[in-house]
Amino acid sequence: MNPATMCSLTFDDGPDPVWTPRVLDRLRREGVRSTFFVMADRARAHPALIDEMHSAGHEVELHCLRHVRHSELEDPALSEDTEKGLRVLRGLGAHVRRWRPPWGVVTEATRRVAGVHRLEVVRWTVDTRDWRGDPASHMHARVGGALGAGSVVLLHDGIGPGARRTGCRETAELIPRLVETLADRGLRAVPLSENAG
Repeated sequence: MNPATMCSLTFDDGPDPVWTPRVLDRLRREGVRSTFFVMADRARAHPALIDEMHSAGHEVELHCLRHVRHSELEDPALSEDTEKGLRVLRGLGAHVRRWRPPWGVVTEATRRVAGVHRLEVVRWTVDTRDWRGDPASHMHARVGGALGAGSVVLLHDGIGPGARRTGCRETAELIPRLVETLADRGLRAVPLSENAG
């Protein structure tokens, strides 16, 4: 694969029993594999969705156990949250190598804990801000021009703290628009492990 043609669609805050299946269906229809940064408690509550992600070739990585900014956690609490989250995900068959902290907040403690667990801390390069509930057409108009080789696009398949929307319908509708724009630029959406851009 040519790294100059790769980018990644990534999803936070799932799995959600209503919205994650719709996102997975849309990805399947578009022939796209992605990376899901999941909340471990939600994953434990919906293990079939984690199985479905794996079966479709998506990557399952750690978002958190509790959705709390790392700047608000003391080192022991952050370590405990991470260890419990990893234990849950590994028990569900996930080979976790990447970690996207809630809200993308990275502290020195984040880096220390990541080092202990050999996790790559991941952020994003393109933020759809889909948590606001904007129409898919508006989100695409805002971020479409920023898509390029190596892009890491932030989306959400669940409703996290601070979200202004009640569902992820517009996120599901945004996926084909993003995929079409990528194809027009000779780019392909792949999981993060394949995106060397």
